[in-house]
Amino acid sequence: MKPVTLETVARVTGGVLQGGDPAAVVTGVVRDNREVRPGDLFVCIPGARADGHNYAPAAFAAGASAVLAQKPLPEAGGPVILVENTRKALIDLARWYRSQLSIPVVGVTGSVGKTTAKEMIAAALSARFRVFRTPANLNNDIGVPLSLLSIGAEDEVAVIEMGISDFGEMSVLADMVRPDICVMTAIGFCHLENLGDLDGVLKAKSEVYGFMPADGVAVVNGDDEKLAAFDPGLRKITFGHGDACEWRADNVQPDGTQGVLCDLIHGDVRFSVYIPAFGSHMTLGALPAAAVGTLLGETPDEIARGLLSYAPVGSRASIKDTGFVRIIDDCYNANPNSVAASLASLSTLPGRRVAILGDMKELGAASRDLHRSIGVLAGRYGIDSLICLGAEAEFIYKGFISGQFETEAWHFPLKEALFSVLPSLIRRGDTVLVKASHSMGFDEVVAELEKLK
Repeated sequence: MKPVTLETVARVTGGVLQGGDPAAVVTGVVRDNREVRPGDLFVCIPGARADGHNYAPAAFAAGASAVLAQKPLPEAGGPVILVENTRKALIDLARWYRSQLSIPVVGVTGSVGKTTAKEMIAAALSARFRVFRTPANLNNDIGVPLSLLSIGAEDEVAVIEMGISDFGEMSVLADMVRPDICVMTAIGFCHLENLGDLDGVLKAKSEVYGFMPADGVAVVNGDDEKLAAFDPGLRKITFGHGDACEWRADNVQPDGTQGVLCDLIHGDVRFSVYIPAFGSHMTLGALPAAAVGTLLGETPDEIARGLLSYAPVGSRASIKDTGFVRIIDDCYNANPNSVAASLASLSTLPGRRVAILGDMKELGAASRDLHRSIGVLAGRYGIDSLICLGAEAEFIYKGFISGQFETEAWHFPLKEALFSVLPSLIRRGDTVLVKASHSMGFDEVVAELEKLK
């Protein structure tokens, strides 16, 4: 973060500085007192489990320059900027800070693959630029402002991920980010409890375009029916595998679980890239990365070199070879689109292929039908063994057995039931995909697989 005075923070947030020198500066903004470094502004956010105001003294002990609070803290031990609402004040501060930046800002959103696309874009750009990118997947109304406020004077491009689950949320995020380029990865079956259907998802996501400059560029998945037909009111660049896409992937050659080699095509330009990550669907991250890199002046050689530095974040198609089995740890999150892509990539691998699938959350009234469709798909892809875990995952199992596929399938309502028989279901040399919504806690499934010998 570029240094900002306490007087400026108070003015921008509509707060009142209590104590301290108005000319003193903050050089970072955090909401977790354990992350405080000397010079930081600590934002006291009340939560369901803990109230940040209780940790103000610890923040000052760690070297915070000031705290942002929504109630008086006479015993805090340092300068307090008192505001009506700290979450709103954080957003106001981030919006102002973004207005002070002159570097290109790339926004990334969509129903699936946001973090992967964000990381690939940052990797591609890193061959030429000093790139700031959203840490992990801090993509909500707290994570986005904290990300924006972390952009430093040395950064030349910023790549900011934006995630939503309801109408109006994108407007809040986009009003802060004001992206010059916005990548939309897909419109998929996600957060349907709030958004209703795919048209609702598109409507909510596309709020971003109202906060982009007139010369902004929308980079969208042209294989996605909704995005292909949508007019963002801006210059639009499409990517995908279809012939109508401006950026296309061709000659896609998966390298087992190690990576993917393919050609990227844009007009008369064709160049080869290697993506060091599992799954043919990873091309849908490399394509927008190439499009953004080209828009910002990179050469094909720079884009290819940058993509080589890509690495998965957390449990997103992370490969773990235990010596007994190969685990595709993709359990960070799941929706029908991402599960389908993972199954398609699993189906290309040699040997015995096992899928352990769990509930996909927030699918609303369509949940059971969407789970069934995944079961049918697993059968059609020839998955050798399907293990379903969870209440909704029962319908994945039912979809599978309805197709009368010859391979084996099981359903377990509880983890304990699965774990008790897991050694008998997994064989040496298996490749095991593990995927479910984050709230299902499938990291425990991965841990059990790692114990097998």
